[in-house]
Amino acid sequence: MLKRTPLRSAHERAGAKLIEFGGWEMPVHYSSITDEHLAVRRAAGLFDISHMGEVQVRGAMAATFLNRLLTNDIGKLTPGHGQYTLLCNHEGGVIDDLYAYRIAEREYFLIINASRIDVDFAWMQKELERMGYGNEIELRNMSDAYGAIALQGPASAEILQRCVGGTSCGGLSGVQISALRKNQIGVWDTADCGLLLAARTGYTGEDGFEIVTRAESVECAWERFLSEGLPLGCKPAGLGARDTLRTEMGYPLYGHELNEQVTPIEASLGFFVALNKGEFNGGSVLARQKAEGTTRKCVTFCMDGKTAPPRPHYPIWTDADSAQPTGEVTSGTQSPSLEIGIGMGFVPVAMAQPGTRIQVEVRGKRWPAVVAKKPVYVRPTSAV
Repeated sequence: MLKRTPLRSAHERAGAKLIEFGGWEMPVHYSSITDEHLAVRRAAGLFDISHMGEVQVRGAMAATFLNRLLTNDIGKLTPGHGQYTLLCNHEGGVIDDLYAYRIAEREYFLIINASRIDVDFAWMQKELERMGYGNEIELRNMSDAYGAIALQGPASAEILQRCVGGTSCGGLSGVQISALRKNQIGVWDTADCGLLLAARTGYTGEDGFEIVTRAESVECAWERFLSEGLPLGCKPAGLGARDTLRTEMGYPLYGHELNEQVTPIEASLGFFVALNKGEFNGGSVLARQKAEGTTRKCVTFCMDGKTAPPRPHYPIWTDADSAQPTGEVTSGTQSPSLEIGIGMGFVPVAMAQPGTRIQVEVRGKRWPAVVAKKPVYVRPTSAV
C-alpha cells in the first residue's frame, strides 16, 4: 500500500492528480505541469515534499562522523548554515544526495530522498558502529514525525514573511525569515502552526525555501502559505513541475543521474567533493578519478529544433551514422521555459564538452542535439 503524506486531504481539495512516486502517493499536477512550472518561474509554487526523509545527528563527535560519511566539508558549517553533499559507499558510488544543516554546535539535520530513507539510515547506523562512534553520537530517523513544504519562486520571500513574523529562535538566531541567505536555516515559533524549520534552498533554480514542521502542523502551514500566496500568483505545484524545473537547471535526481554505480565525479558533481578535508568514504576512489579522469560524464543537452521530448533510456549517438549508441538519456522533457526538448545523460568524456553536437534517438529516429552548459535556463535576475 502506498504511503500518504499529511497533506493528502489538501491535495484532494485542490483537485490534484495523484501518482505513485518512490512508494508514496503524490500529486503530479493540479492544473497542468506547464502552468505550475511557469508560476514558479514568474511568481511562486507550493510543493508537498513531506515524502522526503529527515535524520537528526547529535553529539560531540557529530561533525567528525559526518565529515567521514559525506563528501562535502561539514567542518565549514557554522550553526544556521547548510550545504549540498553526497553519501557514498566505500567504492565512491552514490548512495544518496542530500542537504546537511548545522542547527547547533553539536546538532545536525539531514534532508534525504524519499526512496532512500531506509537504505540511508541503515548505512549510517552501520558506519557509526564501524567508525567507533556508537556511544558518542545519537542518530535518529525523524522522517515519520515531520512534514515538509517547498515554497519556490521570486515571490516566495514576500509570501513567507507575511506568514511568519518575528525573529528566529534557533539555527541562525535573531533574523527575520526573509533575511535568510542561500543555504541558511532557522527556527521560528509561530502562534498557529507551531515550530517551523525554514531553509533558503530548493530544487527549482529559483529563490525559495524549504520548511519542515511536525506532521500534525504541516497542513496549517500549507493553507496559510497558499492563502497569502494566491493574490501574488502562487499556485500549488506537483512532481511534474518539480521535474521540469530541476531538469532546466541540470539538477540530478536519484535513480536517474545518480545510483550506487555512479560516482560524484562521473555525475559532474565534483564541486561537492572536498578531497582536501581528510579521509572519507570513497575518497581515495574519487581522488583517483579527479586526477586521472573518468570514461563517462553526465551532461545536459538541448534538442536542435522541434521534436518530441527526449525521455529516460533513449540512446545517445555520436552522429547520424554511428553503428552503436555511445550514451543514454537519464532525464528528458519539454522545457516549458525554452519550449524545446532538453535532457541529461551519460556520454563518453570526449563528447562531454558544451557545444559538442550529438544525436538523440526519439521514438526510433535520431535527432540532432547539442551538449549545453548548465543550466540550460538562466534566470533574468540573480539568486539570493
